[in-house]
Amino acid sequence: VECDIGPPQVAYREAISRPCEIEHTHKKQSGGSGQFAKIKVKFEPLDGEEGASGFEFAQEIKGGAVPKEYIPGVAKGLESVMTNGVLAGFPVIGCKATLLDGAFHDVDSSVMAFEIAGRAAARKGLREAGAKLMEPNMKVEVTTPEESMGEVIGDINSRRGMVAELADRGNMKVVRAKVPLANMFQYVSSLRSLTKGRASYSMELDSYEVVPPNVEKELLAKYKGNTGEDEDD
Repeated sequence: VECDIGPPQVAYREAISRPCEIEHTHKKQSGGSGQFAKIKVKFEPLDGEEGASGFEFAQEIKGGAVPKEYIPGVAKGLESVMTNGVLAGFPVIGCKATLLDGAFHDVDSSVMAFEIAGRAAARKGLREAGAKLMEPNMKVEVTTPEESMGEVIGDINSRRGMVAELADRGNMKVVRAKVPLANMFQYVSSLRSLTKGRASYSMELDSYEVVPPNVEKELLAKYKGNTGEDEDD
């Protein structure tokens, strides 16, 4: 039994376009002990298989510039932003953040102060490094009668898809393509209509690709306000 229950939820992601270094100082004083944390963080994109994974944290602190007990605070602050990104509330993939340097105060520094600095540095860093939206691209294989192949290919093209290969399977034709998941809504119904119910298809995740500018504009308008950004300095 085949059924369409409505459009699938698309698991968009965010990523960065280029490396950058960010220095940030968190400093507050309001009677009694204050808050102080200074950090320098390098953000860089990861390629290949690493690029499909999430967020990586590393540290290259020398000479105790940031005491080791405060480093987990920096990592936690960075990671909290990577969970929701800065564009539309989606997790960040393929990003490495390395804590390079920093400074602390004997009285005013704390794990929390460095966590706040980490959050602010992450928000600055993702934007400075060219944050971009990524979408899941599916590997689609359609088995269709030859007389319907033209319609099947045309439909794939209309879904922002790209045909990668054509092949024979007995007296049927096989169309292999890559199509954004967002454009596979109601595909079962369309394929049935195009081929009079004689075609079948399968799909699996192939990769994450950059969302085209016109589509990104629509998505940013739709998901605006989902990042949960606050005003930490």
